[in-house]
Amino acid sequence: MIDALRAEWTKLRTLASTAWLLIGAAVLTVAVSAGIAATTHVSSDRGQDPTKLALTGITLGQAVVAVLGVLAVSEEYGNGMIRLTLTAMPRRVVVLAAKAVNVACLTLLAGLLAVAGCLLIGRLMLPGAGLDPAHGYALISISHGPTLRAAACGGLYLMLIALLALGVATAIRETAVSIGAVLALLYLPPILAQAVADPLRRHLEQIAPMTAGLAGQATTNLSSLPIAPWAGLGVLGGWAVAALFIAGLLLRRRDA
Repeated sequence: MIDALRAEWTKLRTLASTAWLLIGAAVLTVAVSAGIAATTHVSSDRGQDPTKLALTGITLGQAVVAVLGVLAVSEEYGNGMIRLTLTAMPRRVVVLAAKAVNVACLTLLAGLLAVAGCLLIGRLMLPGAGLDPAHGYALISISHGPTLRAAACGGLYLMLIALLALGVATAIRETAVSIGAVLALLYLPPILAQAVADPLRRHLEQIAPMTAGLAGQATTNLSSLPIAPWAGLGVLGGWAVAALFIAGLLLRRRDA
């Protein structure tokens, strides 16, 4: 396993796209949150959640993370290097596990940095939008328990999105099709949920990977959420585990 981890780390870090995608994910996440904060203005409504608002950028930043997860394996299928990989390391599940560990560590680090940037932006910019103590809103602070939980959920969310994408790409093998499948899985269910009425809408939001996973961003009005924060992250984790499990089975049974 140590040899597999070292080999997969070498491949992942030497891909030109890896560093750019990690930087792009963090920058896009923070930039979108900054744009939302700059265009937000609250006068008297006290129903806003500053922390959740500050983390809005994750909704778009996850797309870049998904692309990174796909490319971590689809590039090898595209150039035929997967044959050399599986010849050198015949234990295919170990290879997939090594890829998953490397992808998870990198995206978790990038995700936590992006979340920290979003919260800093929110603390600096949202008071100017009316979300300040004068209007009944506390400043965003990592020492606040729910905010710390939201930050942890944000980093873990991006990590799980990358693992979900890795599993899908291992099963499908094609880069473009895999990216399309992952993005559809993330963004289509929330759109479909808006087209149906309760209780079907609520059930759809509870099992959809994006809406369930992003429940961890909320720090107020938790009773109105379709699913509890940690439970929602568990749903996304279930999707990621299922994708990797299916990918492992297919990887063992199919030719390279």
